[in-house]
Amino acid sequence: MRQPGHGDGLTRAELLSLPVTVDITTAARALGLGRSTAYELARRKAFPCRVLHIGSTYRVPTADLLRVLGIEPAGAEQPPGQTPAA
Repeated sequence: MRQPGHGDGLTRAELLSLPVTVDITTAARALGLGRSTAYELARRKAFPCRVLHIGSTYRVPTADLLRVLGIEPAGAEQPPGQTPAA
């Protein structure tokens, strides 16, 4: 039997409540990637969104992660008459 939170994706509510940056494992979970794959992609600079390499850790900006997932952060509505940038 699977334990909750192991291999499951994140809900929209969970994604919107993430801190400013997340570890590579959390970002991988949101994207449906395994931990090993995520680290390999980060090492090759091929992760689907921006990755910050700080010391011996990888951090992913949550705004970039949400953008890749097609989710607008709360409070980021476009002004009337403008369309989102591509």
